[in-house]
Amino acid sequence: MNSIVYGPVPSRRLGRSLGVNNVLPKTCSYSCSYCQLGKTTTMQVERRKFNDVQQIAQTVRDKIEQVERKGEHIDYIAFVPDGEPTLDSDLGGEIKLLKRLGIKIAVITNASLLWRDDVRRDLKQADWVSLKIDSVSEKTWRKVNRPHSSLKLELILKGMLRFANDYKGEIATETMLIHDINDSPEDIARTADFLADLKPAKAYLAIPIRPPAVRHIKGASAKVITAAYDCFSNRLGNVECLVDYEGTNFTSTGNVAADLLGITSVHPMRSEAVTRFLRKEGVGWELVEQLMRDGLITETTYRGEKFYARKLTG
Repeated sequence: MNSIVYGPVPSRRLGRSLGVNNVLPKTCSYSCSYCQLGKTTTMQVERRKFNDVQQIAQTVRDKIEQVERKGEHIDYIAFVPDGEPTLDSDLGGEIKLLKRLGIKIAVITNASLLWRDDVRRDLKQADWVSLKIDSVSEKTWRKVNRPHSSLKLELILKGMLRFANDYKGEIATETMLIHDINDSPEDIARTADFLADLKPAKAYLAIPIRPPAVRHIKGASAKVITAAYDCFSNRLGNVECLVDYEGTNFTSTGNVAADLLGITSVHPMRSEAVTRFLRKEGVGWELVEQLMRDGLITETTYRGEKFYARKLTG
C-alpha cells in the first residue's frame, strides 16, 4: 500500500514540502523516459476516485501535528504522487479541505489533462502549480514523455494557455533537457517561444539527477544547459536551473521504516541522505538492509551515486 502523506522533504522549488500521494503507484498518463520512479505500470487518462477525501485531510492533519511536535516547519503541502495527481477526480475537494490548514498548496503536474475543464477548475484552487513542458514538437514530446496514445499535444498546449489566462496563483514550468532528444537549439527555442506566451512566474530548466526509467538516458551537457538558459532568459523574466542535488534534510515523524518507505516511494534518496535520515532518529543501517531483504526497497547506482527507492507495485 502506498503512503498517502510523506515527508517533509527538501524541495529545490518549495523549501520544506509535505507530500500528498493521492493516486495509486505508477498510475500516470505519461511514461517519461527520465522518470525517477521507473516505467508506468498503469497508463490511463480517465479520472477516478483513489482515496477518501476526509481520510486524506485527516492524515495530513495528523502528520502536521507530528512535524510540529518535532520542531520542524512546512512551507507547502504538495501533491507530488508516484503518478499524475490530476487523474484523481477528488483533487479539487482535497485541495479545498487542506487549504483550511493555513499552509500553501502546490501541485506538480505533467499538464497532460489541462485540456479538460474539470482539471483546470480543480487546479485553480491551488496556490502554486508546476506544469511540465519538455517539448512543443509532437514527435519529440512522444519520444521524451511517451504519453498515453489518446493524448494530443496541440490540445494540451491550448489547455495550458487557457489555464494560465484564468489562474490567479503562481505558475511554474519545468523543462527536462535530455541529451540528443529535446536539447537541440531549435527545440529549445520553440519551447521558449511557447513559454513566452504562457508567462510563468518562473521557468525551470532541469536534467535527471536520479536513475531514469530508460537507463541510457542522459541529461543535456553543461554547454547546452547554459545556451538554453540564455535562450529562455531572452524571452522570459525568471529562469532557474535545477541541476544540483537538493540536499539531505529529510525528516521522520516517528515510524522510521514507514517514513522511509513513504519518502522513497516518490523521492528516491541518495545513500548519504538515508544515512543522515537514520542517524537523526538513532537508527542503524540494518533497517535498510532488512527492508531490502523484505523486497520493499531497491538499491541502484546512477552517475556514481547509490540511490534507494521503494519497490512499487501497480
